[in-house]
Amino acid sequence: VQLQASGGGLVQTGDSLRLSCAASGRTFSSYGMGWFRQAPGKEREFVASIDWSGRFTYYADSVKGRFTVSRDNAKNTVYLQMNSLKPEDTAVYYCAAGSVLSRDARNFASWGQGTQVTVSS
Repeated sequence: VQLQASGGGLVQTGDSLRLSCAASGRTFSSYGMGWFRQAPGKEREFVASIDWSGRFTYYADSVKGRFTVSRDNAKNTVYLQMNSLKPEDTAVYYCAAGSVLSRDARNFASWGQGTQVTVSS
């Protein structure tokens, strides 16, 4: 599956953004999907993931209550709604597809190109 992330931008503290990740291929609905991020000088970290059905999700503690992951299998798209953004959310955000619901990047075989999110203070 090929993935294309979009929706990043420059916002202020407290603002919201919605990231989208469009997938190619007819088997999108069978994949668990994840969002990860990487800030400059830091390692990539898990943000959120969702199972194939959309019923089960995982979140990093740092985003729980502020971010919501969802998917529309009819549109082959997964979303990350980000509210109450903070400067520490600044990073390149990547979407990924894997065979299971997971927090571990090693379980995701396909990755999108990333979209930059910058939150100014």
